[in-house]
Amino acid sequence: MIMADKKQWSDFSGGQRALILFGSAIEVVLTTVALADLARRPRAQVRGPKSLWILGCIAQPIGPIAYLTLGRRST
Repeated sequence: MIMADKKQWSDFSGGQRALILFGSAIEVVLTTVALADLARRPRAQVRGPKSLWILGCIAQPIGPIAYLTLGRRST
């Protein structure tokens, strides 16, 4: 098995850097929104244990998206 060399930030083109920064910003926003909603939402309006959803939000980017789409009950 041949392992590729690890890329440095300077190895990426300007467009690639912009895409990485944009994706990172989206992940931060999604995680912040999900955790803020989870903190404010009463336990009865959350599907499953809140503690598991908090841990799930660490799994990027699936956790926050899963919570925002599946973890909340309608009010």
